[in-house]
Amino acid sequence: MQSLATGAASSAIGTLIFAIGGLAGAVFYVPFKKVKDWAWESYWLVYAVFGLILVPWVLALTTSPNVLSVLGAAPRSELIYCSLCGVIWGFGGLTFGLMIRYLGVGLGLAIGLGLTSATGTLIPPMLKGQAAIHDMFATSAGLVSVAAALVSLVGIIFVGMAGRSKEGELPEEEKKKAVAEFNFKKGIIVAIFSGLTSSGMSFGLQGGPGVQKLAQTTAPATSVTWAGMPVLVVVLFGGFLVNAAYCVILNFKNKTGGDYLKRTAPILPNIFFAGVAGAIWCCQFICFKTGEPRMGERSYIGWAVLMASAIFFSQILGVALGEWKGTSRKTTSLLAVGLVLLMASAAVAAWAGSLKA
Repeated sequence: MQSLATGAASSAIGTLIFAIGGLAGAVFYVPFKKVKDWAWESYWLVYAVFGLILVPWVLALTTSPNVLSVLGAAPRSELIYCSLCGVIWGFGGLTFGLMIRYLGVGLGLAIGLGLTSATGTLIPPMLKGQAAIHDMFATSAGLVSVAAALVSLVGIIFVGMAGRSKEGELPEEEKKKAVAEFNFKKGIIVAIFSGLTSSGMSFGLQGGPGVQKLAQTTAPATSVTWAGMPVLVVVLFGGFLVNAAYCVILNFKNKTGGDYLKRTAPILPNIFFAGVAGAIWCCQFICFKTGEPRMGERSYIGWAVLMASAIFFSQILGVALGEWKGTSRKTTSLLAVGLVLLMASAAVAAWAGSLKA
């Protein structure tokens, strides 16, 4: 009985950590609104430097004293796999901002993260072999985990339906007030591409078991909680290469490289707010890797909780920003049902984590 209670408490804490990560994923874009007189590629490059390199490496060196020796001894196949997954995510990350520009914070994150949630939750554990597939579909805990992911997806569908309903109700001028460049067709295309490629982050973060084992066994050993940091820096480095290359290309193409020294722009505040956005963004995946150990063999469900929480909080933010103002009762009802289902999916995931296989 005591062991069961301990397991339930551990999974509850893990779920809470994932939810905090989802909150970070929902609000990271807000500081960008404070950036003035800079092109998108200029502040996105600063965001990438902070969120994909500086913050994760500072944290890794602080919490994982053997990170350098671990990466030096880690299986090359795992390092290459994790970094390539980061590269794939990088293309999704590049289009993430464009998706929000066309669809708004609420609808954009719902559709994009919905696809990311589906592919990033259910596929990675299946790639681990027959035993993992058996755990997912032939045990009570595994079935409840899959159910949590499916409830999350249904919630995402309802939120997407609410967004589509809103698109049909509001006159063009009202859409532009909340989202200046609102374009549903372009936004959907970008959201599908961004959502599918962004799931590469999940593949990468769950693709380094050998690296994490080395982190726990190589002296001075890293604790179980922080053993995922070496994997995190490798995945994010792959993503950084894509983001940085694209931003530098745009700086040259658009002749915006002078933004970083532009006298008429608030340079230090711009660097600060873009850096804060990067730091907040990175927190969602830090939470994912530190929450994993709390969930045991069903740690993969953390991805669904992370995405569901990000979507849930993004809708709350969207309401606060006026993106749903003036919509009908039907639309707000669809949104409300979606939010309730997203909250329910997190509760089901916590329950799954506490069950014995």
